[in-house]
Amino acid sequence: MRKICIVGGARPNFMKIAPIIRVLKKMQDNFEYRLVHTGQHYDREMSDVFFEELEIPKPDYYLEAGGGTHAEQTGKIMTAFEKVCRQEKPHWVLVVGDVNSTLACSIVAKKECIRVAHVEAGLRSRDLTMPEEINRIVTDSISDLCFVTERSGEVNLKREGKENHQVHFVGHVMIDNLLHQVEKLNNIDTNGFDSAAIKRKYEAYAVMTLHRPSNVDKKEVLAAIVGALSEIAKKLPIVFPVHPRTQKNLEKFGITLNSSFEVTKSLPYMDFLNLWRDSKMVLTDSGGLQEETTALGIPCLTLRNNTERPITIDEGTNLLVGTDPKKIISSAEQVIEGKIKSGRIPALWDGKAAERIIDILARTV
Repeated sequence: MRKICIVGGARPNFMKIAPIIRVLKKMQDNFEYRLVHTGQHYDREMSDVFFEELEIPKPDYYLEAGGGTHAEQTGKIMTAFEKVCRQEKPHWVLVVGDVNSTLACSIVAKKECIRVAHVEAGLRSRDLTMPEEINRIVTDSISDLCFVTERSGEVNLKREGKENHQVHFVGHVMIDNLLHQVEKLNNIDTNGFDSAAIKRKYEAYAVMTLHRPSNVDKKEVLAAIVGALSEIAKKLPIVFPVHPRTQKNLEKFGITLNSSFEVTKSLPYMDFLNLWRDSKMVLTDSGGLQEETTALGIPCLTLRNNTERPITIDEGTNLLVGTDPKKIISSAEQVIEGKIKSGRIPALWDGKAAERIIDILARTV
């Protein structure tokens, strides 16, 4: 029987891990797994609640990495995860996404001569000022199996020297999870959600998320984005679940949001999904939301100058608008006026990516 250590540490990781665990539970004669939570995000609103909502069992290991600089956090995770590897001696370490936990645990595994499988491999923004891009490149370079979500990932990895047998286009576990959760939402009473009250309040609304350091850590950039969104909010109310980092900087820089913003705390996953799936558009600097909105056909304006998820633009409903206020405003006005970009669901975004991943792991000697 093969043993897999599955690593997660931040909110998006849990969404990707959930469908993999659901498949593994059906294959207990072939695999056993250990779930490792690095504690990279340690606030209950940003971590523990997702275990409940996404049907993820209690972690076997909790590394309590917490915050700190990138180097401090990565170092703490590596030191703690090394002990897990030496105790468990897994056949595979499976990492997801592009956070510091992904990088740290991949390096430790390889130095312990344990094979690494990277889920959501091959994505590239070409922007080395993004910590996530560094994490992606380094993790992919040492991974034994790379599971990609879109064809661009295959192209990138083979250009970087990966062999054909190491790269597998399987679809997207994030979409597996999304479709699973949408089905659940359709069959439960959501009236108790915070989002339900918001939806009763507004006939139409937009949803906004903002958290990337490049957007929120510089006063002039954050002020320009908020200024543009304030203009949009005069025509369409904007619901804004504020990330703790963004809230801190809004207060630090003395930037205020006008009354057309419906400011909320960070919402649990199901509550947030219930909110944005019925919105007129989503404005975001998140990576995952670019994909999820494409999967559900919701217009998405990405407040970044690049994206590692080009399929959401080439085939989906995503539009890259950057941080220029004029472009943000004009793009949003087009959506408000009904001039919506048409899109289609990308290949293999069918809810079966996790099954393909585990099937490949089962066939890999």
